[in-house]
Amino acid sequence: MKLPPWAGVAPFLVFAVLFLVLPSGFLMVGAFLTPDGHFTFQNLVDLGRPKIVSAYVITIQLSAVTAAAGLVLGLLLAWSVTLGGLPPLLRGLLRTFSGVASNFGGVPLAFAFVATLGRVGLVTALLKTVFGIDLYDSGFSLYSFAGLSLTYLYFQLPLMVLIITPSLEGMKKEWREAAVSLGAGRWAYWTRVGLPVLAPPLLAAFLLLFGNAFGAYATAYALTGGLLNLIPILIGAQIRGDVLHNPNLGYALAVGMVVLMAASIVVYTWAQRRAAKWGVS
Repeated sequence: MKLPPWAGVAPFLVFAVLFLVLPSGFLMVGAFLTPDGHFTFQNLVDLGRPKIVSAYVITIQLSAVTAAAGLVLGLLLAWSVTLGGLPPLLRGLLRTFSGVASNFGGVPLAFAFVATLGRVGLVTALLKTVFGIDLYDSGFSLYSFAGLSLTYLYFQLPLMVLIITPSLEGMKKEWREAAVSLGAGRWAYWTRVGLPVLAPPLLAAFLLLFGNAFGAYATAYALTGGLLNLIPILIGAQIRGDVLHNPNLGYALAVGMVVLMAASIVVYTWAQRRAAKWGVS
């Protein structure tokens, strides 16, 4: 019996329908219903509340800051691995670490940072005992916007290394040789050739890092306990909370996240197509 050509993608289609299409449809429908099941626009109107708008702003700021920092620092690390002449042993260790750390998050990551940079964490205690530096008296707090941003960088940096390394490896030696033959130095090559060619994959990487931070829930909740007004935490409070229990408003908040992420995916896809034209995607 000959199978139809689409049989190979059937499992993926089933998976996509069950875990992507149906949940998204459930959110869309729930966003327009009251807890009693009546149609309403009130949930979407409530998205304009100052607290909800503030949550979107803070979440976008956190995602943008960690994505930008991860982009720059991760690019430098990836450059050292591919083009910077890093010893082979260190290159292998960095690649392995990036593969592991990019998937390390949630409660274990929050606990690791509390044990390291909490008020009685190892690094905090060492700095205070050995160097006389009290991080928390200086204004730093692991349970603040800055502390959460630092924690997010733990998985944003290695993820950036994994994303951009193939693009750096795809940079053709002929481009550099042609630039050098025309009298261009290292700075001129990177500003006029290298970075413009890498611009689409860098934009795609930024959007991927942005989405990775935008949807993070467990790490932020475990570390801050809801002190920061973030959209994922607010959604959890609306759907499962005892005080702010309004599941349908939570669905509307989730729809807002889906819209933002869908816009990011559209731009990401465009950037990937642009990068593919240069062979550096």
